[in-house]
Amino acid sequence: MVIKTGIAVLPLHYGRAPRWFFGRMVKLSKSISTVIVDEYGQKEFLSRISDPFWFQAFGNVLGFDWHSSGLSTTVCGALKISLEKADLGIHVAGGKGKTSMKTPEDIQNIGDEFSLSEKKINDLIYSSKMAAKVDNSVLQDGYQLYHHSFFVSEKGDWSVVQQGLNDISSTARRYHWLSFHTKSFVNEPREGIITDLRHKKVIDMSARESEEARKTSVDLVKEGPEKVNKYFNELKIDYKNSLLRFFEMPKGLNRIEIKVEKEILRMPRKFNWNIMQNAFEFNPKNYEELVALKGIGPSSIRALALISHLIFGSKMSWKDPAKYSFAHGGKDAIPYKLNKKRYDKSIEILEAGISEAMIGDKEKILAIKRLKDFLEL
Repeated sequence: MVIKTGIAVLPLHYGRAPRWFFGRMVKLSKSISTVIVDEYGQKEFLSRISDPFWFQAFGNVLGFDWHSSGLSTTVCGALKISLEKADLGIHVAGGKGKTSMKTPEDIQNIGDEFSLSEKKINDLIYSSKMAAKVDNSVLQDGYQLYHHSFFVSEKGDWSVVQQGLNDISSTARRYHWLSFHTKSFVNEPREGIITDLRHKKVIDMSARESEEARKTSVDLVKEGPEKVNKYFNELKIDYKNSLLRFFEMPKGLNRIEIKVEKEILRMPRKFNWNIMQNAFEFNPKNYEELVALKGIGPSSIRALALISHLIFGSKMSWKDPAKYSFAHGGKDAIPYKLNKKRYDKSIEILEAGISEAMIGDKEKILAIKRLKDFLEL
């Protein structure tokens, strides 16, 4: 069972955290995490990591700018070291760039250390893979994943923090997942989403509104690559492979937004028909099985989605699932009413972690000040 709990969009910041600063982050994150796990348990810690608001506040407490894209990767990197040192029954697999490719190997090693069954380890590896595939392919919002951290407890519970980059807008978007509640990876796998940048049109095949297009996509694969090729070429003949003639571009977009929208709505220039043949031979029972197939990526999913919608009229979602405010909502009820109880609980847990942490009084005062500064934004 899995639930995606949020997305954050952040301005892209380059460079690395200084060694002295990173060392302090490891020390502080270890102290606060130890208090939270001891006081509230492993599940609550994973739940907090998967909460975009709490995670952002936590990074701010550790010393990062509240809106920095580097917060995501550096906080996860610090936690990967500190959680292993703290021996709290929670470890982190994966990381940034090439390190993210080692996630399956990391999960295997963590599973062996926690004495998890081979089936459970395989399930964890599958969950990691699907979380990345959904955010990189099933939701096509213009962001390419470059960071994937998989938090897993000794009980086999997990959460994911991963981040994508949009070269055109020079922004990074962060995605959060949690292994509680939701029954599907491909149908409404999210609870709350935050962002500073929302696109007018994206392809969200994980939305409830896209159920019909998901079913049609599976039916198309079962018809065979020849049929799909026929439909693909019907749409591809449009000028420069663009599908903009089918859509009215929203008004008020700036130059960068228009460029991003055009890329999202463009029919793939190339298509790997061997992959489509493999999918046909596999004969997937449902959309999740199709998405999970090796080789099925953004181009395949986008082509099938657009054929389903534009040729067969299957309904699909074009709404960006990201919202403007933090996951708790806004004080003016936009985009939705503030969940005060959840908000207060988040702050309570973080404040308790700071207050009880085995750190100096000066460090505690500075951490509380950074938290209060964050809350006043």
